Order: sequence, then structure tokens, then C-alpha cells
Amino acid sequence: MSLSLAFNTAQSSLSANAAKIALSSRNVAGAGEASASRKIAVTTTAADGSVRVVSITRATGSALFDRMLGATSDSAAQQALASGLDRLAQTVGDPQDPTSPVARLGTLKDALTRAADTPDDMTLAQAAVTAAQDLASSLNTATDTVQQVRTDADAAIATSVGNVNDLLHQFEAENSGIVKGTAAGADMTDALDRRDAILARLSEEIGISTVTRANNDIVIYTEGGATLFETTARTVGFTPSHTLDAKTDGGSVFVDGVSVTGRDATMPVRSGRIAGLTQLRETAASTYQTQLDELARGLVDAFAEADGAGTVRAGLFMPAAASATVPGGLARGLAGTLAVNAAVDVAQGGDIRLLRDGGMNGAAFASNTTGAASFAGRLKEMVAAVDAPRTYDGAAQLSDNQSLVSFGTASVSWLQGARKAADARLDSEKTVLAQASNALSAATGVNLDDEYASQLELERGYQATSKLMGVVNQLYDSLFQMIG
Repeated sequence: MSLSLAFNTAQSSLSANAAKIALSSRNVAGAGEASASRKIAVTTTAADGSVRVVSITRATGSALFDRMLGATSDSAAQQALASGLDRLAQTVGDPQDPTSPVARLGTLKDALTRAADTPDDMTLAQAAVTAAQDLASSLNTATDTVQQVRTDADAAIATSVGNVNDLLHQFEAENSGIVKGTAAGADMTDALDRRDAILARLSEEIGISTVTRANNDIVIYTEGGATLFETTARTVGFTPSHTLDAKTDGGSVFVDGVSVTGRDATMPVRSGRIAGLTQLRETAASTYQTQLDELARGLVDAFAEADGAGTVRAGLFMPAAASATVPGGLARGLAGTLAVNAAVDVAQGGDIRLLRDGGMNGAAFASNTTGAASFAGRLKEMVAAVDAPRTYDGAAQLSDNQSLVSFGTASVSWLQGARKAADARLDSEKTVLAQASNALSAATGVNLDDEYASQLELERGYQATSKLMGVVNQLYDSLFQMIG
């Protein structure tokens, strides 16, 4: 080997080692960042023995990254649903709570039973009316809670949609730079890390899939197939409802004009925070509201009055500021407007004896036509009506042919079951996400022990090359002395 060739080889080796040491330092500096990947110097050896760094790449694991994105979306969806169900369960879902609708219904039944045992005691009758008022208030409060949960979910969907649009525009800027830089042969590894971090944040909001094209260009789709990004960001639209009552459905989310949430979604999303919030708003909370409404409708029906001609009108319970006619079928929002008939409310000038005698809708509806103080027939009818099996709307997702008390208890069990299932699935999804993240980090992340060991090897190589250059320099000195 000529001295010039040895010198060039040593010089190129020093340069390559310096580049590798600088790259290792970048890895160490980024070790604390979740999105940072391990950078790798790709070298080549020329025919003359010189070594050069031709490109910088990064450790990748496409399958692991896609798995992590999916796990992130599933976990975010389940978190949104579980949090909403927790709010419902903590506020109105405990049958042991004396203020819950189920407990209030039991209190009313007991009060009516005592009043029927001593029908001439108007103090007991008043206790029954008070229990009825408490029950109506409890159902109204429960409905307010459900509707607040739905309204909050609607507002959170709007926030998530705003986040998606912001992230898509950030992604557009990064992706454009990456495509141009890759085509020019520039080191784009840090930009690729930043773009991956955006994808991870995006997957929290909505379930996504990606396709990589030439020059590291990426196209993003929702899991249902709607295009979120292709060269440019697509618009994700949503109109918040601001206030959702029991009779109102929330709006859908649209991606580039295509609905991705709601009953009429053509390309539905099933994961991500948006999907979880939509499920909470339109399925879980709405179903529970239906159960409350059916309980309220059952109360109106059970305590209704009828005259001799077969006309039926609301008795002890009726919709506030509405017709006293007993509603047929599902009455959405009835649980939020339930009131005790003013005709039996002493505070509103009513007659407490009408609870025992009937006739809240006039004399034609009276049961105790003689006014006997010992008459208990109407009170016993009301107790029996509470225990009587009845049918309920199928949208409540509870069994038919059960009493009001059984229906109310089943409603609580349904809510607690839904909450327990959501919490269990959330724990499972979190475990999957942790495993996916750890696997991705092990495959593509920076291991400080490995980096420090690599730096020691590079330092030894640097020292060996320096010695070689020193030897070459001495040989040159000797050669020049001989020539001189």
C-alpha cells in the first residue's frame, strides 16, 4: 500500500468515525423523547479502501408502529366511554343510595302500603305524596345528569375535531418537507420522527391507517376508509349542539363531506376519542335515558285514573306543563318533566284526600264515591300497580313483563354492568398499548447502554486510526529526510 493511499484511508476513517460519534450523540440526546428513533450511519468502502458515510437512516418497525397506533386509538375510545359511564354511575346509579330513583320508588311503595293500612290517616297520605314528589325530582335530576354527560361529550367531540384538523395541518407541513428532502437525499430522520409523533397524537383522536408512497410520502385514511390526508389535509367537520336535551340526537362528524360517526355513517370510525365520545353520547347515555323515560312513563301509566266511560288520564304522576293524557309508547324526555299532580299537592291548593279517593281529574274519575274514611281500595290499586308486570320500549334494552321496581333495579344493574365492562376493557386496552409501545421502543428506540458501548468502540477506532496517521506521518518524514 502506498503512503498516499494509507493516508487517505486513515483520513476517511477518521471522518467516518467523527460522523458516527456525532450521530451517537444525537441518539443519546434524544433518548428521553418517546418519538425518537435510533439513527444509523450507513457506510461504504471504496475500491481505494476509503470509508465514507453515504446516508443516515433510522431504526424502523412498520408493523409495530401500526400496532401501537391501533392500540392508542382503542385505548382512547375506551377511556372516553368509561369516564362517561363513571359519571352516570356515581351520580344516579347506586340502588342503595336513598336519593336514587330506585330507592325513591321503594320508599313510595312503602308509603302507599302504610297509607292503605290506615286510609283515614291523612298524615300517611301526605307522606306518600311527599315520596312521590321526591321520586319525580330524582328522575328529573337523573335526566339532567344524563343530558349533561351527553352535552359534555358533544363539546368534547368538537374539541377532538379541532385537534384533528390542527394535527393534519402540522402533518402536511412535515410531510411536504420530508418528501422534498428525501428526493434531494437529505437526512430527514428527525423530521420522520416528528411526523410519527403527529400520527401517534392523531390516532388518539380518531382511528387511522396509513400508506407510504415514494419519497416517504404518506397517505392517511380513517379506519373506515375515508381519506384524511393525501398531499393536502382534508377538512374534518362537526357542528356542536351546545345543548342536548333528551329528545335531541347529536350531530355527526364528517371527513371531507363523508359521515364517519352517527347512525347514518357511511364510513364509520370505531376507535379513537371521537368514536368513544360518540358511543357515550348516542348509545350508552341515550339508552340509559330511555330507561329513565320508560320508568317515568310506567309511573304515569300505573297511577293513571279512568272514568266509567273508559277515558284515561294521568293521576298522581304527570308530565309537568303538559297534557294530562297518558302518553302511549316511548315518551323521550318524560323523566325530565315528571311532576306530581297539583290536585293532590296541598302546597298548590290541592286536596290530599284525592290520593285515597281518586278524582284528581274530576268527580267522574273518583273511586271512593261515598267519601268513606276507611276506603282503601284506590291505595291498594296503586300498590298493586307498582308490582304489576308491564311492557317497556325495546330501546331500553331491558326485559319486558316486570314490575316498575324490578325494571328500575334492572336499569341500575345494566348501568353498573356497562361500567364494569368498560373499565375491564379499558384495563385490557391499556395493557395492549403498553406492550405495543414497549415492543416498538425495544425495536426502534435508543438504548443508552448500547450507545455508550458503541461510543467506546468508536473512540478506540478513532485512536487506532490516529496512530496509523501518526505512523504514516513518520514515514513521510523519513522519506523526506532520505530525499533531502
